[in-house]
Amino acid sequence: MPSFDTVCEPDLTEVKNGVDNTAKEIGTRFDFKGTSASIELKDKEITLIGDADFQIQQIEDVLHNKLTKRNVDVRFLDKGDVTKIGGDKVKLVIKVRNGIETDVSKKIQRLIKDSKIKVQAAIQGDAVRVTGAKRDDLQAAMALIKKDVPDVPLSFNNFRD
Repeated sequence: MPSFDTVCEPDLTEVKNGVDNTAKEIGTRFDFKGTSASIELKDKEITLIGDADFQIQQIEDVLHNKLTKRNVDVRFLDKGDVTKIGGDKVKLVIKVRNGIETDVSKKIQRLIKDSKIKVQAAIQGDAVRVTGAKRDDLQAAMALIKKDVPDVPLSFNNFRD
């Protein structure tokens, strides 16, 4: 039976490379000289540290540019709130999404069921497996999912024929 998996997985190697390139640019840029501006990646969390909200925003812009150049969708980033840490420094924690959340996977399952395409969707952990008898039906389901769930960077893998 033909099937595919709908997943939400970033390329963590490219995310790490993007963070490293951002750190390198922060170190060489004139407007960041002598400041506490820094960025680091730990366990799927990117931490930005700066002297002010404006500086955090600039670091975030550099990060977005570096990730975009490496073909990492910025929708994988869940931005937190800017918090004050000791003195005049501020910190921003950005989580890197991995896996489809339960409510989104239920939405995908409901969408496929209501579409009347002859395929079935089953939630398996943090992925949604779609199975059907015909390859064309699976491709129609992929197009439907891409069109109706734009806020989550979904990809399709494990296509079996």
